[in-house]
Amino acid sequence: MWGGRFGAPPSELLRRLNDSFSFDRELFEEDVEGSIAWVQALVDGGALTTEECDKMIAGLRRVPAPTHGDHEDIHSYVESRLYEEIGVLAGKLHTGRSRNDQVATDLRLWLKKACSEAQDLVRGVAHALAKRALDEAATPMPGYTHSKQAEPVTFGHWCMAFVAMLQRDMTRFADAKKRGDECPLGSAALAGTPIKIDREKLAKSLGFARATANSLDSVSDRDLGAEYLFAASLALSHLSRFAEDLIFFTSDEAGYAELPDALATGSSRMPHKKNPDILELTRGHAARAVGELAGFLALLKGIPLAYDKDLQLDKEPLFRTRVVLATLLPATIALVERLKLDHARMRAAATSPMMLATDAADELAAKGIPFREAHEIVGREGSKSHNTIETILAKKSAIGGTDPNRVREAALKALETLE
Repeated sequence: MWGGRFGAPPSELLRRLNDSFSFDRELFEEDVEGSIAWVQALVDGGALTTEECDKMIAGLRRVPAPTHGDHEDIHSYVESRLYEEIGVLAGKLHTGRSRNDQVATDLRLWLKKACSEAQDLVRGVAHALAKRALDEAATPMPGYTHSKQAEPVTFGHWCMAFVAMLQRDMTRFADAKKRGDECPLGSAALAGTPIKIDREKLAKSLGFARATANSLDSVSDRDLGAEYLFAASLALSHLSRFAEDLIFFTSDEAGYAELPDALATGSSRMPHKKNPDILELTRGHAARAVGELAGFLALLKGIPLAYDKDLQLDKEPLFRTRVVLATLLPATIALVERLKLDHARMRAAATSPMMLATDAADELAAKGIPFREAHEIVGREGSKSHNTIETILAKKSAIGGTDPNRVREAALKALETLE
């Protein structure tokens, strides 16, 4: 694709470092989609006849998905296979186009799909948690601060805390997609195409909301990739917190819940073990996602305008993260749906004297004793609450509180929104 200026072919050393076909073939569908749209735009711009366009599009649609091969990148693969299909006419495919705006467009198309997919996956986890919250709205359990027992809450209320996080995560994927819904095609290498292309029409033909505004920026803008990785790493960080709590809840020491057999592993040495591998891998993948984001940002922070080869390294973190989300989140949904709760043990822990201490102080304050004094009295003397756990929970009836009625209301509202 670029050998005319050179007197020798690329060395094997260069090819091992430079070629990206082993991973960017992930963009095959997007590359063909973008090429078909470009061919149609070339007709409108007067660079191709309708007959040539039809022949090229038919050939592009016959190009098989790659499995392996000796190609520099996915773009050279598609073009070389198009030569096999339609002959020298394939050489007109690259008229007025550069691999710089080509790959930027391919990646935008891929990221739009990835954002929508991630949003749906996160919605699935949030929906499963909201359904569980509705069922367990009145199930008492200890609430914790500083990893110490604090005040009673309900398991439904705990579930809804993560629903709130995941709903924010959904909006981040949606906002990122909306912000990045711009088509770089027609920017060429950096200065724009010489063909009289209607870039707004071209953008719409590929499903974009608009064309990008500046050709220099277009070929090196990877903001949507960074935002996708940020939204993914934050969503996985939220699920890592979820996993950390559940690891404790299912521990032998707490015993509030038990993992389903099909979603846990055992030990090759200790016959009694039931290990929370999905939850531990959630923590691990969250850690790696944060690293992917940091590496991606570091890649972008020093490159000059316009395109630079550093950007070849932008794709693998995105591809890996999408695979993680597509694998991990369905497993999380299954775990939420099939988790077994020990209601009696949760209730016993939620009604221990220390868990009722705050309510005892509130009772004294309700009788006119300043709360600071009531706090000291209970802390010193260990005064007991005279209320039932149901009464204590029902008192927290302000919006966002752990009153079971509020929890049910929040769960129903979330389910309505998520569905």
